Amino acid sequence: MAENASNRIVITVLGKNRPGIVASISRVLGDENVDIRDITQSIIEDIFTMTMIADISAAASDFTTLQERLSEAGESIGVNVQIQREDVFNYMYRL
Repeated sequence: MAENASNRIVITVLGKNRPGIVASISRVLGDENVDIRDITQSIIEDIFTMTMIADISAAASDFTTLQERLSEAGESIGVNVQIQREDVFNYMYRL
C-alpha cells in the first residue's frame, strides 16, 4: 500500500530521561513492522521528549493494538507514549 497521511502516525514520548527509551519504543515498532520515517528527540534537564513520524501501511497489527503495545512499553519504562494518525494531528494543529 502506498504511503499517505492516513497510513502515517505521529508518536510522542514524554518522561523522565533514562537509558533505553528509544530502544524500547523502536523495538515495538520493529516487531510490528512499522517504518520510522522521521525522529527527533531532546533532553531538557531530566525531561526526555521524542517525536516520531512512522508509516503503518505494512504494520502487523491494527492502529488500536499498536497504540496499546506502545502505551504498555511506555508504562514499563516510566514514560507517556501517545500516537495519533498524522491527518488527525495535522487537522488538530492547523494554523
